[in-house]
Amino acid sequence: MSDNLQNKETGNVNISNEVVAIIASMAANGIAGVTGMNSSLSSGFAELLGKKNVAKGVKVDVKENDAQIDLFIIVEYGAKIPDVAWNVQSKVKSEVESMTGLNITAVNVHVEGVCVPKVAKLTETEE
Repeated sequence: MSDNLQNKETGNVNISNEVVAIIASMAANGIAGVTGMNSSLSSGFAELLGKKNVAKGVKVDVKENDAQIDLFIIVEYGAKIPDVAWNVQSKVKSEVESMTGLNITAVNVHVEGVCVPKVAKLTETEE
């Protein structure tokens, strides 16, 4: 569940996978065109019970000093999906590496849906 960064003089620094997931989620949500993250079934139940899951839609796999991140995003209607995905990959890799010191080997972006804006229904008088 955690990553061990070793420093022979002072000991180990442990960074939990959840911390990496929160950093990745916040970085991804800051990208134009990303409207949200898709939560898994279990985190959906947790949210129903009142627990806020900041790292929803992120899966982190850390092995020694290397990490792979999977993001499950929802994209805004009209956004260019390849551009949004590229920006998410770039920002998440940069943010996580700079904040944790981990080597990010892959940032996989899974587009789980498109958020379509609600269209106001025309009333009979407006038609």
